[in-house]
Amino acid sequence: MSKKYLTSLFVAAALVTLAGCASPTVITLKNGVQLETTDEPKYNEDSGFYEFTQKDGKPVSINKDDIHTIKKN
Repeated sequence: MSKKYLTSLFVAAALVTLAGCASPTVITLKNGVQLETTDEPKYNEDSGFYEFTQKDGKPVSINKDDIHTIKKN
């Protein structure tokens, strides 16, 4: 195998890996409001809140009792 082929293969694998890291998600609250996130929300067991970053870059914490559904895009 040529060096150019191996380099191309490595770059392609790296891009696929990075694309798999992002998991945009839509969170629907019980009042009907939908929030779009840049990645999958993390649940903080100590506080009982889901923490995530919205598409506009704002960090948000939402009480788990206020959430109706969480769906990956």
